[in-house]
Amino acid sequence: MLFGSISYLNLLPFQVFLKHYISHNATKMSFNYKRAVPSTINKALKRRAINAGFISSVESRKCKCTDLGIIAHKNVYSVLLLEGENQTDPASATSNQLAKVLDLQGKVLIGDAALKYYLDGGKGLDLAEEWYKKTGLPFVFARLCYNKHGKSIEKLAKHFAKSKVKIPQYILKREAMKRGITPKELTWYLEHIYYEIDWKAKKSLKKFLSL
Repeated sequence: MLFGSISYLNLLPFQVFLKHYISHNATKMSFNYKRAVPSTINKALKRRAINAGFISSVESRKCKCTDLGIIAHKNVYSVLLLEGENQTDPASATSNQLAKVLDLQGKVLIGDAALKYYLDGGKGLDLAEEWYKKTGLPFVFARLCYNKHGKSIEKLAKHFAKSKVKIPQYILKREAMKRGITPKELTWYLEHIYYEIDWKAKKSLKKFLSL
């Protein structure tokens, strides 16, 4: 199975879970990884260069998807709109469209770079917060979708949804150091992300895609 993973901190709990899950299902599952930004993962799934991955919500409409996603209630801190001329983030698909749907002008900045910018005191609009102000709903940035191995991916998704993933300190320290933040800041950030697409998230996703 070729699995695409977004190379941002918001998927760190899933990546830790996946490593553990695979090690306990070694005889049943063989995984190869491809880590990249959201826009690249979208294209890879579409041309079947990967079999499954978290892809941008805006690109997931015609895909087979699980009930796992990358979701934020109110603030997300890693999807920002900065003052200035309109400028999309080439790594993004959903966030660029979200800014348009909200009719907001500025430069879109996503992922670990946006989180670092915020933690360093940078100013900007949090697009998840702006969506919540408009709708009262959380925002679904990505969904776990697939084009092959559907039963295995659905099973994996259900296991993750039921799991309480504890990230080892050495991983927290390593990943935080890579981004120039502290383990405490990383843990704080992950407290604002959740993954199971509940009824509110489904309602929000439907509304966003309709817009």
